[in-house]
Amino acid sequence: MIHVLFFAQLREQLQTDQVQVSIDTPCTVQDIQDWMLTQHPEWKDVIEGRPLMAAVNQNMVSSDATVNDSDEVAFFPPVTGG
Repeated sequence: MIHVLFFAQLREQLQTDQVQVSIDTPCTVQDIQDWMLTQHPEWKDVIEGRPLMAAVNQNMVSSDATVNDSDEVAFFPPVTGG
């Protein structure tokens, strides 16, 4: 089981802060996004068509990063500062 967390505006738009993902591992961050859209098609407008940042076990990664069973994956919108 993979523990997926959502932060900032993404959490508000999805109306949840986390989900548990049951998917064959190893997989990629992109595979998890695809799984989420299969399980929650109502999230399509929020997840697709916008850049999302991801972290696996609190390390920033790209969408092709490998995810293993029991990993924690976090998604959040890009952050800007000034």
